[in-house]
Amino acid sequence: MQDRPASRNTAPDEGLFPGLNKYLEERFGPEARSATCEPLSTPGREVKEGGYGNPYLIRWPSAGGFKRLVLETVRPGAFGHEDRADRASIVVRAQDDFAALPRHLPVLGAGAFGADYVRSLEGTGEFFYLTEFCEGAPYARDLEGVAARGRIEESDFARAAALAAYLADIHRQPARHPTYWRRRLRDLVGSGECLAGVADSYPVPCAFVDAALLERIETLALSWRYRLRNREERLRTIHGDFHPWNILFREGTDFSVLDRSRGRFGDPADDVAALSINYLFFAIRTAGAFDGPFAELFRFFWSRYQEVSGDAGLPGAIAPHFAFRALVVGNPLWYPRETEETRRLLFRFLLSVLEAPEFRAEEIPSYLARRAP
Repeated sequence: MQDRPASRNTAPDEGLFPGLNKYLEERFGPEARSATCEPLSTPGREVKEGGYGNPYLIRWPSAGGFKRLVLETVRPGAFGHEDRADRASIVVRAQDDFAALPRHLPVLGAGAFGADYVRSLEGTGEFFYLTEFCEGAPYARDLEGVAARGRIEESDFARAAALAAYLADIHRQPARHPTYWRRRLRDLVGSGECLAGVADSYPVPCAFVDAALLERIETLALSWRYRLRNREERLRTIHGDFHPWNILFREGTDFSVLDRSRGRFGDPADDVAALSINYLFFAIRTAGAFDGPFAELFRFFWSRYQEVSGDAGLPGAIAPHFAFRALVVGNPLWYPRETEETRRLLFRFLLSVLEAPEFRAEEIPSYLARRAP
């Protein structure tokens, strides 16, 4: 299942979202009048906690069973979500972008809440969007399974190959836009959801992580923005947040994707880093080094993606994307149960790739062996 609902059913008009039943009835018909609303808890949260959104399961009796939708809202707070306009932009982007990506769930409706009503986007309350409820288990469960078994099975290779092929396919055609390339580089280094915002969210001091270390990382990343700013030929269609909790597998290699983020276009390195950093992360947290089944999965995915994509420029462009993703998985806000040594190795990795002229997978052990931090 995509998510596990809490045990308590709440009719939206009685508590959480006054006026939602009326909106659902107008949007989906009289059957939706009896809809219930349940907060969703996501399986696979043994490692990762939290997120930007607050999802709810909406369901009502329909022919042959239940109609199920997911209602997403955006949590106020840091990461560039302080203002209502910030949160509204995420909803509008979802409405514009989700359906344009293969295998992504489309937005079925969007609106805004008021004190006792729901109305279309010209309303004045907080914003939300609706998608279908999707069957499937997060890919993170596969990684937990590999960690528990201590070995890779053929199905693990098959799924990693399917993900590499999917990314290569969506990345295949160049995108044309006069300003989007530099905008995405600017966002990567300086936006609230990306490197600068994640750095600001660290509780400083946090063991070995201090302001000076974060400043060094941001300074190195800024140099990569200028190194890459004229590489517009790399602009492609991307997902933008292709991590294991946004990929839902069913049987075999059948999967769907969720939560496309930050726009339709960007560097394919964004998607490759978002997924492959998790193979590195799981290797470090299970083996204490780039070793074992997750190192094998990393090497397999990396080589397979390069083979099917033909992206010879990837090693020279991925460093700031790896740095951003390593800052995320090293952050105690989202990964509170990791050891200091796991975080230290992640920071050694991100500093090493930022300092190198290009990324080399065969050099990962030496990246982790550096003396500091």
